Amino acid sequence: MKKIFLLLLSVIALNVYANTDIPVTFAQLPQKAQQFINKHFSSVGFLSAKQDDGEYEVMLKDGTKIEFTLQGDWKDVDCHVRAVPAALVPAGIAQYVKTNFPNNIITKIEKKYNGYDIELENDLELKFDKNGNFLYADD
Repeated sequence: MKKIFLLLLSVIALNVYANTDIPVTFAQLPQKAQQFINKHFSSVGFLSAKQDDGEYEVMLKDGTKIEFTLQGDWKDVDCHVRAVPAALVPAGIAQYVKTNFPNNIITKIEKKYNGYDIELENDLELKFDKNGNFLYADD
């Protein structure tokens, strides 16, 4: 009985610990994140933000979701059905998409340590290295 109680207590503690979303205001975001939002999404409007697992997750009023590091560097921008701001897309990637998928827009971009993941409006995912060279498509 004691083992079952300890097991249940451990499960409850893990669930409480795992759900560590901390709501934050726009002013509580790192300065770099605030500047990024003001520069690229000033007309959209801030909706909410939370800090969790070593990053910030921001929701804008149009449904755009942006993930930032704790230092305020962007990691992921998901505009769903709208185009990601062109300034966020490296030139080589933008040119590749324009040439090979001229009827599609980039709706999501994710920076990774070894490159970029791009999602087009047709849900096709494209992988690029850190220099913007195309690697492969993942549908």
